Amino acid sequence: MRTSRKLSVALACPEGSWPHPDWPAPDDPYVERVVSLRPPPPFRVPGGVDAVVLRCAEPVDALRELRADGVPVIVVGPHRDAETIVEVFRGGAGYLVEGDYCTCMLSSAVVGATIGHTYLSPAACAALREGARQKSTEDTALERLRGRLSPRERQIMELLSTGLGAQEIGLRLRLSEKTVRNNLSNIYAKLDARGSTDAVLRWLGAAPVLRI
Repeated sequence: MRTSRKLSVALACPEGSWPHPDWPAPDDPYVERVVSLRPPPPFRVPGGVDAVVLRCAEPVDALRELRADGVPVIVVGPHRDAETIVEVFRGGAGYLVEGDYCTCMLSSAVVGATIGHTYLSPAACAALREGARQKSTEDTALERLRGRLSPRERQIMELLSTGLGAQEIGLRLRLSEKTVRNNLSNIYAKLDARGSTDAVLRWLGAAPVLRI
């Protein structure tokens, strides 16, 4: 993952202190500076900021109160349940579970957010996968919708639902980025999705499923 310049990040911690005072490190390849937003909320993101890191105990409520004005957001929170993570994802933010990431991963999440990726930490991915597995056994309409996709398209959706973008998916599956994007266009049409976030929500059973 590359960026042409180092990034500026706004840091919002409504309930307490930030546990990584040395982030970003001087040799961080992506993040140059962090601007702390002072409580209480609602936080307003200043100009010149590339991404927001929001650390909070109740991510869904805090995300609604954040005045990000289109700046991408990464949420850091304690919740590991699929319902909370889906709601954060629905709000367009990435999600890192407390204790389930390192500062290198955080910097990667920041730069990924600036190019349209929705980054999830391993525990968040596992929660979504388990929630999707349980949902698929209970919802026959969801299974029929997924059945519209080819095996390759299903592979791509599995990776897309972890927050990977077309380039990373291509590297994982040994496909060109163009091929992945062509597959994604077909997937969006088959799932009646407006874009990647909508497709993932439908894939996870977190958005209305067409009755087919």
